[in-house]
Amino acid sequence: MASEDRVTKLENIAALMRYYILTASTRAGSGHPTSSLSAVELMAGLLFGGSFRYDPDDPAHPNNDRLIFSKGHASPLFYSLWALAGKLSEEEMMTYRHFGSTLEGHPTVSFPYAEAATGSLGQGLAIGAGMALNARLDKLPYRTFVLLGDSEMAEGSQWEALQIAAHYELDNLVGVLDVNRLGQRGPTMFGHDLAAYDRRISAFGWKTITIDGHSLRQVLDAYDQALNAGGRPVMIIARTIKGRGVSWMEDKNGWHGKPLPEADLQKALAEIGPVDKTVRGTISLPENRQPVKKSPAPVEPLRYEMGKPVATRNGYGHALKRLYPAFPEIVSLDGEVSNSTMAEIFKEAYPDRFFEMYVAEQNMAGVALGFSRRGKIPFVSTFAAFMSRAYDQIRMSQYSDADIKFVGSHAGVEIGQDGPSQMGLEDIGFFRTIRDGVVFYPSDAVSTEKVVEEAVRYRGIVYIRTTRGATPVLYDPQEDFPIGGCKVLRHSAADQVTVIGAGVTLHEALAAYGELRKDDILIRVIDLYSIKPVDDKTLRQAARDTGLILTVEDHCPEGGLGESVRSALWDAGVPVLSLAVRKKPKSGTPRELLDYEEISRDAIVAGVKKMIVLKAH
Repeated sequence: MASEDRVTKLENIAALMRYYILTASTRAGSGHPTSSLSAVELMAGLLFGGSFRYDPDDPAHPNNDRLIFSKGHASPLFYSLWALAGKLSEEEMMTYRHFGSTLEGHPTVSFPYAEAATGSLGQGLAIGAGMALNARLDKLPYRTFVLLGDSEMAEGSQWEALQIAAHYELDNLVGVLDVNRLGQRGPTMFGHDLAAYDRRISAFGWKTITIDGHSLRQVLDAYDQALNAGGRPVMIIARTIKGRGVSWMEDKNGWHGKPLPEADLQKALAEIGPVDKTVRGTISLPENRQPVKKSPAPVEPLRYEMGKPVATRNGYGHALKRLYPAFPEIVSLDGEVSNSTMAEIFKEAYPDRFFEMYVAEQNMAGVALGFSRRGKIPFVSTFAAFMSRAYDQIRMSQYSDADIKFVGSHAGVEIGQDGPSQMGLEDIGFFRTIRDGVVFYPSDAVSTEKVVEEAVRYRGIVYIRTTRGATPVLYDPQEDFPIGGCKVLRHSAADQVTVIGAGVTLHEALAAYGELRKDDILIRVIDLYSIKPVDDKTLRQAARDTGLILTVEDHCPEGGLGESVRSALWDAGVPVLSLAVRKKPKSGTPRELLDYEEISRDAIVAGVKKMIVLKAH
């Protein structure tokens, strides 16, 4: 049981936190004070009640406990915690939401105490699971705590994370569910029915603790219980009042995302009562234990026979296995298709570094971010088509400065008989939107292995698109494939058209080259293995030399290879014809589908001849 002095100090801390929450949001003229006020006791009791271990002078300490605000809109509460920890002055608190301040409207990693960018609801628990798995992998004692809102419990991604945390028995993961009853526009699905949350969450295998979230004694006791979970993750389910501390805001609809007007601020502060601005909370320090670091080791050389058919997805699996000794921070996450993505090659060699995420792509992307934020290099693999399910998690990860490599296999209509539900046709487009991201589309096993190595060396988000079917090895193992490059495979001074492809369509372009040469038509063939960034210099030279550009891709026309080329040549004044997947696909053989979508060698031959005729006229 908590002592009276301990509770009294925490009450004083909570009062000052409420002062900062209200004042900072009113000064900003925006924010979510009511959503912050509901969880004050929950967070004050965590950070300053003795359960949380963290060195505020060293946010990067490997043994620091981790705190993730999945309900990122409660950012005034988050920043007030660090003000009470002595890491923000009142003056700095008043820069909340101002341009140039690290105290952004929803937390981002520009604030050194934010573990990840949050605010798109339903993502924090998966990130927390990734950090908890990392602690298990590194044999470190830190715990991860995640503050959740009751509105975001409607998100399916939360339940994906609940399942995986229970599956891996993450007793170093603690969720804190702030059940304040009200969402943005009215009551949440279950309101204050804590039993409804208890039944559902415990059914997923979690230990649950229900409390009054404004009773500091109950809060402190709950954290004491959570530290002894016995092989299960823990969820503290707390009944709270939205707007707690300001009578006319408490449990009232219509105040979500609205700060108090300046005229009402003083009246609200009077209800909170006098605050001691000198009070500070003390955070317990972590153990000074360091993770065991593996030293990089040499890798085996590439061994591929020129011309031998090998699927690029196989090249990916072999690359991950081959490169791990040199990059021991690699981990592999797969969406229950590792025997198709070929991540199983890595799994068989390094089972402790492989994490099965099952068919739950949103959670897989979130867990990868958790690993990334703790220094790992996650490779995340599934079918290219299913990456779209995790688009929001991938989009958000860029704001956490993530270092994640996504690998989408079975791309395009080339997969054949499985039909359109399995065909990734939009993936290049959405990965091209990621700021500072890299998009690779290799065409043979050698280039695949080389771009995997480029990806692991690059600090940021990388997407690698792989192909189901086997394609002939085109390149010598000594060839380099730098980011932003391309390969000119056929060229002469007499080239009339430049044909640009990647993946399966590069092989179609090479076949078309042979057909056209029979008619004395020479074309330049470029392997655009790096779709973002592109090799502007080589593309512009080809445009000057040939005057005509034809792109061909196993992807929809929007956002893909063709648009990437057009962007690079926007002012070149050269006609660009783009062959892409424009019809609704259907089941069939790969050859039938390439012909049907007019991205095959025959379509390239026809397109080249058409361009030459039009230019002549």
